[in-house]
Amino acid sequence: MAGAAKQAKDNRPRPMTHPDPMRMSHLSPSVRSPNHGSLTTQTFVRCCLVAVLFIAAVTARPPQAGAGGLPLPRFASLKKSPVNLRVGPGVQYGIKWVYVRPKIPLEIYEEFGNWRRVRDWQGATGWILGSLLSGRRTAVIAPWSTNNIGLRQKPSSTSPVTAWLEPHVVVGLVNCDGHWCRVAVNPTSGFVRQKRLWGIYPNETF
Repeated sequence: MAGAAKQAKDNRPRPMTHPDPMRMSHLSPSVRSPNHGSLTTQTFVRCCLVAVLFIAAVTARPPQAGAGGLPLPRFASLKKSPVNLRVGPGVQYGIKWVYVRPKIPLEIYEEFGNWRRVRDWQGATGWILGSLLSGRRTAVIAPWSTNNIGLRQKPSSTSPVTAWLEPHVVVGLVNCDGHWCRVAVNPTSGFVRQKRLWGIYPNETF
């Protein structure tokens, strides 16, 4: 009986972080200022404010078309790293932050020539060269939360949890139906409630 109990305990889903040592389960340490100092802002408060402003902005204004015909605002992700976030649309402008992890989702809300003005999951804004951004969709797991989020086998709250995802983990978005998203996180995939993700709009489908 003791052996059976131990085996059952060992089979329970564990909190999941990125297994690749080149990736970090938390985004905060992956963003550095030009002098490589870590972010020292009150992340939780900022994320709560960003979540409120994010929902208000989405519901208050209709999508607009950018210079390339794509809608504004929209989400994109970083193709590679490091990438400089600048105070203006050009290399002559100073650097606000340096993103040192690829695939981080960013919201594009303004365009100027080949430059894109973006907002990140903490509300930081600035300009990035458009060629450094990808249309591949990614998301951040509940950056406003301190609780792990369940990765489920099926898009249902009663479906078994196969893994626990820590807040700030970056996942790939496979598809979303407005309520649930199928996400990919190495080495597995599953479903997460859409409202638990930063990187996709409420009720957005694709």
